[in-house]
Amino acid sequence: MRLGPLALSLSLALATLDVCAQQPPHRESWLVPTLHAAGLFTAQRVGAGLLWAHAFSLEDGDRNLRHLREGWTQPPVFDASRRIFTWDGDRWQINLVGHGLMGSELYLRARQCGHNALASMAFTAIASAVWEYGVEVWNAPPSANDLVWTPLGGALLGELRFVTWELAGRLGTAPRAIVRAVVDPFGELERALGTGC
Repeated sequence: MRLGPLALSLSLALATLDVCAQQPPHRESWLVPTLHAAGLFTAQRVGAGLLWAHAFSLEDGDRNLRHLREGWTQPPVFDASRRIFTWDGDRWQINLVGHGLMGSELYLRARQCGHNALASMAFTAIASAVWEYGVEVWNAPPSANDLVWTPLGGALLGELRFVTWELAGRLGTAPRAIVRAVVDPFGELERALGTGC
């Protein structure tokens, strides 16, 4: 039997409600997701600087300040004449996959630290704005695509990851550890190092 998209969505929503009703509440924290985001942004900025040294250079102060000024005084880049997910001039793989995964990482960490879906999506949107207007703006203008898709795609993929992570709690010790490590490798590492959620 083939489930249509609506039936599949309904099944996922019911599974989420069922899981959330049966699980004890997580310890609520904004500190852990914030530190997680800071670590991700630092790693991402260092990685981008190593992979694309010229594009992410901070050596030309005049150019960097010009980018900063333009980023804060002009609307985010959005060119509707471009193909879907290339509206800011970046490759669709970076915009669709990269920003979706980054958003899901931020969203998932907030969900695991006791916050509901709406608060987690808001956290992801704020973090995305911090990246666009605080980190990347020194080298590239903020992107409307990134500002919208990071929290939206992050919430879609992040909620799926969260439900899978929660459902893994019903498994035996070894399968649970494997599923959770696959679904949330960074979070599992952080919890092993002692974070509360």
